[in-house]
Amino acid sequence: MNKVFKTLAVALVVIATMAVNAQAKDLLERIKDRGEIVVATEARFAPFEFVKDGQIVGYGNSILKEVLKDLPGVKLKLLDLPFQGLLAGLDAKRYDFVAASLTITKARDAKYAFTMPFSTAAVTYVKRTGDDSIKSAEDLVGKKVGIQAGAAPYFSAVEGLENDVLKPKFGKGVGKLVEFIGNDEAYAALASHRVDAVVNSLPNLAPLVKERPETFSIGLPPFGPATYFAWVGRKDEDSASLVKFISDGIVKLNKSGKMAELQKKWFGFTMDVPADSFPTPNF
Repeated sequence: MNKVFKTLAVALVVIATMAVNAQAKDLLERIKDRGEIVVATEARFAPFEFVKDGQIVGYGNSILKEVLKDLPGVKLKLLDLPFQGLLAGLDAKRYDFVAASLTITKARDAKYAFTMPFSTAAVTYVKRTGDDSIKSAEDLVGKKVGIQAGAAPYFSAVEGLENDVLKPKFGKGVGKLVEFIGNDEAYAALASHRVDAVVNSLPNLAPLVKERPETFSIGLPPFGPATYFAWVGRKDEDSASLVKFISDGIVKLNKSGKMAELQKKWFGFTMDVPADSFPTPNF
C-alpha cells in the first residue's frame, strides 16, 4: 500500500514539475517545442498577401518565410482570416502572431507589440482613368470615397470623419465614406462609378494601376503623414521574445538588401524603410 502511495506521490511531483516548467517557458520557447507557429493574415491585400493557385503568396508572405528560416524545425500554419477580426483573435489567443499589413498608429502601438516596419504605408488614392474632376488629393474633398472597413490611417468610420487625413491639409474632408469588406470590392465599385475614388497605401495601389492602366490612375504625390506597415504580437511578457525575434529578422532583411530585392519583385520599385529605430506614430 505504501508503495502505491509513494508511486502516486512521485507521479504527482513529476506532473507538477512539468506544469511549472511549461508555465515558465514563454511563447517562443513553446513554439519551438511544438514545432509549429500559428500566424494569422488576410490574403486579400495584393501584393502583400493574396491567394494564387490555392497558395498564399506576396511580399509580406515572402518576408515572413525568410524570417522563419531562423526557426529551423518549426512549421508555419498560416490562417487566412477577415481583416476586421484579426486583432480580436490575437487578443483571444487563437493564434500566436498577426502577419498582416497593419499601419503603425498610436492606438495600436499602445495596445500591441509592433515589429519594425517592412514597407511604407504612404496614403494616396486611385481614380478612374480619364476622370478630370480629380487632379489632386484636394479634389477628394466632398467626393464619395471607398475604403476597406477597419483600415487605418485613411479614415475612421467609427468616429465619423474626424480622423479624415484630408482635413489637416485642406481643412475639409470627403463627402461620404463607403466601406467595403475587401479592396477588390472597392476597386470594382470605383470602376462602376459607385464611388469617385478609393484611398489606400501607395504600395498597394501601384501594382493595381500597373496591371490596369486603362481603368485606374494613381494620385501622386501621396498625402498625409509618413506612415509604415508592420506586424504585431500581444503586448505581454509571454510574447516579447517572439515579437523581438521576428522584428530582428525584418531588420536583418532590410540591412542585407534582401528586403529591397523582394520589394523590386513584388512592387517593381524599392522604398526606404527605417531599420535603426522604430518610427514614432504620427496619429
